[in-house]
Amino acid sequence: MSDLIVIGYKDEDTADQVLNKLHALKKEYLIDFEDACIVVRDQGGRVHLKQSVNLTGLGAASGGLRGALWGALIGLLFLNPLIGLLTGAAFGAGFGALAGSLSNYGIDEKFIKSIGSTIVPGSSALFVLVRSVTADKVLPEIQQFGGTVLRTSLSNEQEARLQNALEGVRPWFGQIGLAKL
Repeated sequence: MSDLIVIGYKDEDTADQVLNKLHALKKEYLIDFEDACIVVRDQGGRVHLKQSVNLTGLGAASGGLRGALWGALIGLLFLNPLIGLLTGAAFGAGFGALAGSLSNYGIDEKFIKSIGSTIVPGSSALFVLVRSVTADKVLPEIQQFGGTVLRTSLSNEQEARLQNALEGVRPWFGQIGLAKL
């Protein structure tokens, strides 16, 4: 089961930096997250979302491949597989992009916008749906960015440990079963 973690930052750029760091840690297999999103509330108070997964592009690519395959097969029936391939790819990409833009994956957009409307103008928040994490390796890497825990699906004790880690309180190593440094 995945855990939702929402961390707020005092400026508009820090959430981006933390997400980039999390992507680097994901490549090292230290964290596995299902979805991530950044919400930025600009100085004018407008809320902007930056999705980690581009569903429109993903839908267009997969739809284009499926359309090309089916188009080529149908084109073989009419002895013109090249035209079938091109037509199928075009229609498949179009319908795939449409389906991708209409689908909702991971963290609910309404929830993200509702939290985004509560943060201070000129700040940002990072939403991460975490499947698994090696906490003793990931927390020191994101500790440098600070942040405030806004919402989680973690227990109260785990949430307090996360907030302590973000604030730079050292005892969190012992609280998760590791030897104190």
